[in-house]
Amino acid sequence: MSDDLPEMRASDAERERIADVLRDALADGRLDLDEFQERLDSAYRARTRGELVPLVRDLPQHGEGDAAGKTGQLAKTGGQQNAPGPSLRKGRRWAERIGGTATSRWGLGVMGGFGRKGGWTVPRVFTGVGIMGGGELDLREARFEGRDVVIRCFTLMGGVSVTVPPGLGVEVRGIGIMGGFDSSADGLGDPDAPRVVITGLSVMGGISVVRKLPREEKRALRMERRERRELERRQRREERGLGRRPPRGGHGGPHGGHR
Repeated sequence: MSDDLPEMRASDAERERIADVLRDALADGRLDLDEFQERLDSAYRARTRGELVPLVRDLPQHGEGDAAGKTGQLAKTGGQQNAPGPSLRKGRRWAERIGGTATSRWGLGVMGGFGRKGGWTVPRVFTGVGIMGGGELDLREARFEGRDVVIRCFTLMGGVSVTVPPGLGVEVRGIGIMGGFDSSADGLGDPDAPRVVITGLSVMGGISVVRKLPREEKRALRMERRERRELERRQRREERGLGRRPPRGGHGGPHGGHR
């Protein structure tokens, strides 16, 4: 990615292209899953192009087809280039995940816990309460009752963990008293993605919000990594085989051999 115009505000398209570079690096084995997740979170939190640059500076750029290369071109052309989105992003199909009847509208954990995960339908307003307990909300494979969702979390000596996928718009507004709300996953999402506002109050507890890849995307990345490694192994075997072949014409001199 180019260092031109570092103070210019980053666009959603540029964040997604950086995310695509990071996915390629994970598939190549250049990043482990923890470092990939950390950089991906930073990409979605980035406000300017200058914040995006360090995330891919140590990763290879593959020319015109590479996401970082495309973002660099955007910096030079003023953002007029329209590039196709990453293949994994296309698999999210947000429009198909909006609509339907909410699975549940509240969760309660008193000296215990509650959980919502998998293909559940998130209501327009969900309320989670944890008193000396808490809950886990996983939105990676969820549907959404509407495009705008509010998750209200109230905890006393407890906590709630919210897991969101890349591309989902997230805004954290909660208040923590002797506790806190983690806003590290804050960020604009895909243009057609739902927007989730996480708010509430935490006393002597906390609310954590993290971005993680859906299981399908993780499997796709692992499969792509295996395929690339197998292709590299085949190429190395073929190169070694070519290197062992004798040159054409045998071992004789330029006139056909010795008399």
